Amino acid sequence: MTTRRRLLVLFAAVSLLAVLAGTAVLRAADRAAEKDRVQEGGPGVARGAVSLATGGERRIAFRNMAWGPHRDELTTVPADRPDGPRTASGISCLRFHAAGGTGVCLQPGGRAVVLDTSLKELSAHRLAGVPTRARVSPGGHLAAWTVFVGGDSYAGTDFSTRTSLLDLRTGRFEESLEAFSVRTEDGREYRAADVNFWGVTFTPDERGFYATLATGGRTHLVRGDLASRTVGMLRENVECPSLSPDGTRLVFKKRVPGLPAEAPWRLYALDLASGRETPLAETRSVDDQVVWTETKTVAGTGGGKGPGVGTGGGAAAVVYALPGDFGADLYTVPADGSGAPRRLMSSALAPAFMGTG
Repeated sequence: MTTRRRLLVLFAAVSLLAVLAGTAVLRAADRAAEKDRVQEGGPGVARGAVSLATGGERRIAFRNMAWGPHRDELTTVPADRPDGPRTASGISCLRFHAAGGTGVCLQPGGRAVVLDTSLKELSAHRLAGVPTRARVSPGGHLAAWTVFVGGDSYAGTDFSTRTSLLDLRTGRFEESLEAFSVRTEDGREYRAADVNFWGVTFTPDERGFYATLATGGRTHLVRGDLASRTVGMLRENVECPSLSPDGTRLVFKKRVPGLPAEAPWRLYALDLASGRETPLAETRSVDDQVVWTETKTVAGTGGGKGPGVGTGGGAAAVVYALPGDFGADLYTVPADGSGAPRRLMSSALAPAFMGTG
């Protein structure tokens, strides 16, 4: 090869590298601009102090889904102004819940982090899969979380979950509820290789819990006892139960025959004493574990205007997520079957109510 040809080849190689480098810089700049872009017409979000304290102003903590630099961060907003400015903590959570001054944050890096009132990390545990559910007991002494270790949706049957439980009083960590003994409704011991648990909700005394158990293509409501490490089946076709603060009712999602396979659920309330089920007024399919607003009435924003969580009397309500333009929006509906669903917040997921108002 002549010297002239060598120079031409070298020049061509240098030019190609320059083009590739320029393209990489432009793409990086585009990604940075996209990350910093604020959702047009969305809520204002700014960094500030976030607390999980149980007293003081009534607040909603949640995963912020509004597009911008604080997307996915644990965020709070006054409960009576859910469409108002948001305060972001700087801590990213894919799933979150808090109660009794304790929070659990399932993070993108594959960790379940337990947080104290000031968001200081109390403990961290490795996640074995994709985060899907999280719960803290009313007094803040117990935490549970569920991940998908196979599959990515509850709608089908080809999935596997792992539910872990942590007792902050003793430090005892149950890596999987599948280690608990299972008994059928008539008291017989039940063993099967396909047992899956998800959707833990704790009892007010923090000694037990309710959850979903799936086996043999069916789902069951179970009640668990922490001391004996046992769960007992109570009834079929119950998923993601959420226990009322007084421990008398559960709201859950139930598969209804005739609905589409990809959207098979409706929300129901179960009176534990009578066993009576009541369909809630939400007729859309809800794939979420609802959160109770305690005994407060949730008026909703009706699409972003007006009051949010009321402070007067009335029927207790639940809050849940439905798909939205930026991932998810939060809706609310009375827990007794009355009323109608209303949008509480846009661009939000995994709520928890704190403070006394």
